[in-house]
Amino acid sequence: MKSFLEEVVEEIGHEYGSFEDLIFVLPSKRAGTFLKNALAKSSDKTFFAPDILSIERFIEKISGLAYATQTQQLFFLYEIYLKSKPAEQDNFYTFSKWGQTLLQDINEIDRYLIDAEKLFASLSAIQELDHWSLRAEKTTMMEDYLQFWNNLESLYHNFNGALLEKGLGHQGLVYRTACQKLEGFLAEHSEKTFIFLGFNALNTAESEIIQHILHNCSSEIYWDIDSYFLQDNVHDAGYFIRQHLKTWPYLTKNGLKGKSENYSTKKYIKIVGVPKNVSQAKYTGQLLHDLHLEDSERLRKTAVVLGDETLLNPLLNSVPPEIERVNITMGYPLVKTSLAAFFDKFIALYLQRNTQGWFYRDLLEFLAQPSVNSLLNVGKTNIVGTIEEAIKTKNWTYINVSELVGISRQHTDSIELLFFENTPTPKEFTTIVLKIIAELKTRPQSAENPLALEYLYRFYELFNQLDELIKAYDFIKDLKSLQSLYRELLSSETLDFQGEPLEGLQIMGMLESRNLDFETVIITSVNEGILPSGKSNNSFIPFDLKIYSNLPTYKEKDAVYTYHFYRLLQRAKHVYILYSTEPDDGLGGGERSRLINQLLTDENKLSDIVETYASPTIFPTLRTLEHIAKDTGLMDLIKSHAAQGFSPTSLSNYIRNPIDFYRRNLLGIDNVMEVEETVAANTFGTIVHDTLEDLYRPFIGEYLTENVLQTAKGNIKGLVKHHFLKSYGDGDISRGKNLIAFHVAMRYIENFIALEIEDVKQHRIKLIGLEKKLQVELDVPELNFPIHIKGKLDRIDEMDGTLRIIDYKTGRVTSTQVEIVDWDEITSNYDYSKAFQLLCYAFMYQKEAPGSTVEAGIISFKNLNAGLMRFATKPKKGSRAKDSAITQQTLSHFAHKLHNLILEICNRDIPFIEKEV
Repeated sequence: MKSFLEEVVEEIGHEYGSFEDLIFVLPSKRAGTFLKNALAKSSDKTFFAPDILSIERFIEKISGLAYATQTQQLFFLYEIYLKSKPAEQDNFYTFSKWGQTLLQDINEIDRYLIDAEKLFASLSAIQELDHWSLRAEKTTMMEDYLQFWNNLESLYHNFNGALLEKGLGHQGLVYRTACQKLEGFLAEHSEKTFIFLGFNALNTAESEIIQHILHNCSSEIYWDIDSYFLQDNVHDAGYFIRQHLKTWPYLTKNGLKGKSENYSTKKYIKIVGVPKNVSQAKYTGQLLHDLHLEDSERLRKTAVVLGDETLLNPLLNSVPPEIERVNITMGYPLVKTSLAAFFDKFIALYLQRNTQGWFYRDLLEFLAQPSVNSLLNVGKTNIVGTIEEAIKTKNWTYINVSELVGISRQHTDSIELLFFENTPTPKEFTTIVLKIIAELKTRPQSAENPLALEYLYRFYELFNQLDELIKAYDFIKDLKSLQSLYRELLSSETLDFQGEPLEGLQIMGMLESRNLDFETVIITSVNEGILPSGKSNNSFIPFDLKIYSNLPTYKEKDAVYTYHFYRLLQRAKHVYILYSTEPDDGLGGGERSRLINQLLTDENKLSDIVETYASPTIFPTLRTLEHIAKDTGLMDLIKSHAAQGFSPTSLSNYIRNPIDFYRRNLLGIDNVMEVEETVAANTFGTIVHDTLEDLYRPFIGEYLTENVLQTAKGNIKGLVKHHFLKSYGDGDISRGKNLIAFHVAMRYIENFIALEIEDVKQHRIKLIGLEKKLQVELDVPELNFPIHIKGKLDRIDEMDGTLRIIDYKTGRVTSTQVEIVDWDEITSNYDYSKAFQLLCYAFMYQKEAPGSTVEAGIISFKNLNAGLMRFATKPKKGSRAKDSAITQQTLSHFAHKLHNLILEICNRDIPFIEKEV
């Protein structure tokens, strides 16, 4: 297969004999590299290479202007905007949001040689019509709004004038200026022949320049188009060239050169639906592996074209290791590096800080950055870990600099490098960042990693550029504007790959594929919203006005992508078209592109197409319940735990799931410590328990009376506040949900004492003990090591001569959870864990203080109206006949079940078996 460029070079060689006096103009710089290669292959002798220019570089030479960067344009435009003295002046941050849109419109106006005066007059008239009112007088807001639109024309002229004074121009201005200076340029190059190659969509300036040269100079133009698309009057792949044929006198007279007949040849086209973007990258990697196995030389004529260029990173990780030569044309976006995130979060850290300090989540997120670890951790001293632990231990919701310095103690230098009492100005901030970059450079991780040093150097350049801009322009006054500018500069920065552009597998974006031909093409992300990009209209100029003014709309943009897509298919023999099947893929929906649907409706190509779906091979892992055998080490842990004492809670954990008991109670693996933004349930329970203990402690050994309980009510607020401060660390309870929790705790205790007051009016209640710690030894003859159970009884009292053991619960408990029918369920069904705990308390108390019958019950603060929910046995579920007395017979039943449960836990031959929870 001969490529388009090889065909053109061969034809020009026959026609001109020599290339030295030619100037080749192509759509892209990339195509120029392949053209040079084609020229070298076409001759067996040495010759001087012709001038080979991209269209942008060619236009730049004609105009005599240099291209201004996007950032320079934005700054120039803002200066002009400030000089226009608008009624309500936007700061730079606000301006940059709509200023970018205005820059795009100004660029389009000049590229298409639009009469700016007429267009802006029409635009102002449209806005005035949109805000037409029956009122005789317009409001101030309406007048200011319309004044903005009326000022756009003067902004446009002043902006272009300011750029021209500096010898600069945005792309449109360079193109318009090139049209004005074309005659002078051609006079200087009268001996040259101009060859235009592979153009398709042209703006008005390009079209006029090329047509003028074709009409007046020695020149040729070759179009990279297939007859198949030209002859189809509705096919978008040939839309622009059909328009040129109708409107260009040169083409009417000389016809179309470069036309081919390749699309109709036999091809293998495989359309593959793949779930998600990363799966497309993985599938491409597998495809490349298969192609390499078939014929490794074939990869030299293979291109992977990324419809969505963000797939570059996953694709690079999917390229098979056996493919040694890969050329990447697009560069790695600097915004994807960890340093980009670090500096962005560093700016955000000071934007997020309020008068209380940094919110702990923002600070912890910043501390998680690898660069922060590199800067703060000195030798073996883990300062980051120390800070994180302190935040969680002290329950700090907000943290300030003095607290960070206090934590780090002798290592304050590294803290002071990143954290400041006063928010720095943009100028101070860039100075700080440059100092940080210099410090990072000295770290071992960077010194031993050349890629990390390259990243640092690029960020050093970027912040130096920011520093120069801040010095030159005084309107970057706050960090929000600096962050916006940083993101703007970063978005266009790439770290270019080094490779041999003509060797090996080619990975490129859609626009880089112009004029290039490959035998095997893999195109990814062929989804609506990506290829083509859809109906985005980021412009101040309404759609109808664009049509009237002959400015491009999304329709023309769709035709551009259609041309590029089909051009890749023209000379290819093997084509693989991938698209995401997922409807929620985020970037462009999940609908496959209309380009695929169009291909599938073409009867002439249906025999070439194979349509399929692919998905990763999944090897399901059948989840089996965990078995943990009791070896010597585990038995030692069990014996140690038994000697210290099984608590009712730990035994309940075993009943719920033996693996929970193993992890939490034997290994001591508890939940990860985290900052409580709002009071956690267990902390809330501790506060209520501790407050009740302090309230009732003075009454131990006495009968409760209405008077003493009324007195106790007056102490509730102070005690609740005291225990909040004790149990909630340095957490803030003065606002939000914590303030609500504070009042809920108060209300719980107030309601409970009100209930007690009603009880003492009818019963004699004597308080015997509070928060009583118990530990008793069990007699288990089958085991040769000591067994204890331990616990803490919230309250022991006597009501009308009946001893009661009371457990407080701040969560919701119902009576069915403390009433049993079948004794076997007490140690096998977790639903009865509350009943199990009550019996444990009664059992321990009777062991320490044998005596008469007792009752045990739970007071649930979320179900306070139920009163004391007593443990009870009943003959069957639903029965109203209940026996709440815990007699010696009851305890004997329980002791037997407890004995069996302890034996099961301590039996070496019975493993811990996970339960389905």
